Amino acid sequence: KNYFKSISKERVGHGIPLWPTDVELEVIAQTWSEHCKHKIFSADINYYEGEEIENKLGSQKIEGLYKSFIKSATREIEREREIDWLVSVFEDNAGIVRYDENLDLAIKVETHNSPSALDPYGGALTGILGVNRDILGCGLGARPIANTDVFCFADPKLPQIGDESKLPYGLMNPAQILKGVHQGVEDGGNKSGIPTVNGAMYFDNDYAGKPLVFVGTVGAMPRSLSSGLSHEKKTPLCGDSIYMIGGEIGADGIHGATFSSLELNESSPVTAVQIGDPLTQKKVLDFLIEARDIGLYTSITDNGAGGLSSSVGEMATFTNGAKVILDKCPVKYAGLKPFEIMISESQERMTLSVSPANEAEFLKLAKKYDVLATNIGEFTESGYLEIFYQDEIVAKLDLNFLHNMLPKMKLEAYWDGPRERDDWYGAIKKKQMPRELDNRMLNNIVKDIISSPNVASKENLVRKYDHEVQGATNIKPFVGKKSDGVNNSGGIWLYPHGGESHNGALVGCGLNPKISLYDPYVMGLVAVDEAIRNIVCVGADPDYISLLDNFCWPDPVKSQTNQDGDYKLGQLVRTNAGLYDACKAYSAPLVSGKDSMKNDFRGKNRRGEKLKISVLPTLLVTSLGKYNIEHTVTSDFKKPDHLIYLLGNNSLGLAASELADHYFIEDLKLPKINPVQNDKFYRQYYSELKKGVFQSAHDISDGGMITTLLESCFGNNIGAKINLKELNTELVTSLFSETAGRFVVSIARDQEERILKEFKDFHPVRIGETKLEPTLQIESWEGQFQLDIPVMKESWKGVF
Repeated sequence: KNYFKSISKERVGHGIPLWPTDVELEVIAQTWSEHCKHKIFSADINYYEGEEIENKLGSQKIEGLYKSFIKSATREIEREREIDWLVSVFEDNAGIVRYDENLDLAIKVETHNSPSALDPYGGALTGILGVNRDILGCGLGARPIANTDVFCFADPKLPQIGDESKLPYGLMNPAQILKGVHQGVEDGGNKSGIPTVNGAMYFDNDYAGKPLVFVGTVGAMPRSLSSGLSHEKKTPLCGDSIYMIGGEIGADGIHGATFSSLELNESSPVTAVQIGDPLTQKKVLDFLIEARDIGLYTSITDNGAGGLSSSVGEMATFTNGAKVILDKCPVKYAGLKPFEIMISESQERMTLSVSPANEAEFLKLAKKYDVLATNIGEFTESGYLEIFYQDEIVAKLDLNFLHNMLPKMKLEAYWDGPRERDDWYGAIKKKQMPRELDNRMLNNIVKDIISSPNVASKENLVRKYDHEVQGATNIKPFVGKKSDGVNNSGGIWLYPHGGESHNGALVGCGLNPKISLYDPYVMGLVAVDEAIRNIVCVGADPDYISLLDNFCWPDPVKSQTNQDGDYKLGQLVRTNAGLYDACKAYSAPLVSGKDSMKNDFRGKNRRGEKLKISVLPTLLVTSLGKYNIEHTVTSDFKKPDHLIYLLGNNSLGLAASELADHYFIEDLKLPKINPVQNDKFYRQYYSELKKGVFQSAHDISDGGMITTLLESCFGNNIGAKINLKELNTELVTSLFSETAGRFVVSIARDQEERILKEFKDFHPVRIGETKLEPTLQIESWEGQFQLDIPVMKESWKGVF
């Protein structure tokens, strides 16, 4: 208000109303939204903590979470390790890293949570297409070569478990959301000709109000082009034309950025969800790559959140001005208001700057690919974003005001240890853990765990993704004789994309939101560790791993209607601290990321009772690692008479485990994690992997060691004889602890002496050997047990 009052005379002189127009208000709202401006991660935070807590950070003032933990971690690692392969971080649509003399890779992971809650198919489809465009708009454009996706849902059987009337009114049930989201990502990737090589699904009933839909893309770009280096986003020049290419503008996606910045409720607008068209985007992709290679445009970005208001508004900062003529914008139908044209997030659109000298050739190439390309204005040096409609000026916004004058938030954060979980549903009861185990009991417990949604095979869903398109998927999602055993991560051979002949890129991910209920700091450590061990286990070089962070959080701002906002902000601070410490310990820089705040649902259940559901504080860490395609290991046991070793961290505990979700367990303890020691272990492991020591390797994660052993058996229907006496730990804890930093490996017998020598500092324990008979025999101080591999595999595969 004060700003517009201060420029009132100037506005009157330009023939603009004294107070902001609807177009100006909408542009400001999109630009200053939490989704676009990341106000919480930029805020000044006073953090306080209780006296009786573990992993103390100390009360402190934080000048921005992003600046203090994320950016600083990467810059410190880059400086301390003298890294020369970070090409572009924190500056573009995606992170860019150098892989060899020929090729750079771009990577980005986005979220599309709110749209997917209202329209699961449409929200997920536009999510994956949108992150593909982030890659297309990175530098001068990268070609998408691989997709990844991670979904967080409520249990799809939730209505059958208890009372469907307790579910949120106005939202679909979890099974419908899963089906729609999966179909959307499937269609987006398959129809665009991009392989999906990695992903995960995580289930907890706190995602019933708002699912989390993470979608990511890796892109390849030649290091140099005829017009210069591919990663350099050249700036538009004053006088360059503004071109919008791709789809037409419609009412779909209006207020998408502001909608995504708010909590969800039963009146949230479905029109905020965009409508995607992957076939149109495929034509846009092919057109842009050829236009890039012959130098027909000078800069490019995608029309994502905020539509033209964001894309043109951001590009205009390079020349200090832009003029947009909304009449020229192609629309799907008549009747759209000027502000709707400006802020619509209708899909398949990119914004480019094109020199007038190249316009004729640019338009000719667009016609060849049947891509709609429209000149909608020009870049200026006026200092303003000027918007016209029907020969009248409808907005004139000072770019400095628009991008630099939003005041920083001042927030309070507090953490005093774990609190009682809000059980909004209250229908799922845990089973009692038997005091003494017999064979039947252990078989039943294992079946419960491996058939739980978090552990069960997702093959029936994952198979619908195209893993093989583009012909470069080197490490596939499944392994074994029937290709139905699960692998640790996905890998792309880079030679078909212009890289050196032996180079590949592995993609992994790490998340465990349940740990946030105990200590969010540890969740940050574990998420990084899991993402790294996913790919190191296969063959990634620990010296060439880059990471991405994606935070999805319940509202962390305290208010009258959100009384525990300071506690949730305290959780966010602690997670960032864990992320920072882990990145430093593993020397793995963060190259890109995104935050999504206010992932809450407020409304009523189907009984008409008031309801609030907040997601678990969730950090997804995605890893991108360099590997030699000739030196890899998969998760499946290869043949009988190989020795089985447990390597790595020997701290055990059942807190935040899958077992603790299903069974009542007294005296829950969170396993300890030592990132510095784990980093040494992973580097030693990589050294031995290159020498061909391992026949198989599988990291321990959801479900614990018993799940890891069974999954290793499933691939080739090979059994194992296991003896856990040397662990000298209670059987249930040994089998079901999900301690980070551990691998189960198999080796030929002649490698045993080497294993014991080279891993003497990392607790090597011979726990058994593989055998032909498809049973898993377990001997411990508590007795002898036997699991039938085909029976267990049937339980594991029979859920989805």
